[in-house]
Amino acid sequence: TNLGFHRAMQAAGVAVHQTLVGDRHILSALEANHWVLGGEQSGHLIFRHLAPTGDGMLTGLQVLDLMARSGRTLADLAGAMTRLPQVLRNVRVADVTLLEDAAGVWAAVGEEESLLSGRGRVMLRASGTEPLVRVMVEADDPVVAEAVAGRLCRVVEAALGPA
Repeated sequence: TNLGFHRAMQAAGVAVHQTLVGDRHILSALEANHWVLGGEQSGHLIFRHLAPTGDGMLTGLQVLDLMARSGRTLADLAGAMTRLPQVLRNVRVADVTLLEDAAGVWAAVGEEESLLSGRGRVMLRASGTEPLVRVMVEADDPVVAEAVAGRLCRVVEAALGPA
């Protein structure tokens, strides 16, 4: 999820926990911890007490129910968080399994996170379906996010080689 979501939840006193990507990982965490709501930035939301999978129709009905109960408009509810600029780049590599042990890549991630110092974040992960490393950067300033993503993409490509 967007860092703006994390900030909004922190301000509201709501704990946010992260899992691996995918509905099955989210549902597993929900069940293991007896939580009721989980989701992904893609819009997949799981209401564990209502259904075991993400369901767009159910999500829409839940939003309408919240609007009816709170008397708030959809625009008002949408203003609950400020979305931070986000840059997502895919770097094609020869072997994504090398990412885990690519010390130089992880050192560069640490350096960039230090430079962002709480004003953004970096996430790198190997794609589960393609020979890609996904580089995601969020920052208060979109120019900063672009610059950090560009630098990290170059480091990943140099370390893991183009496909």
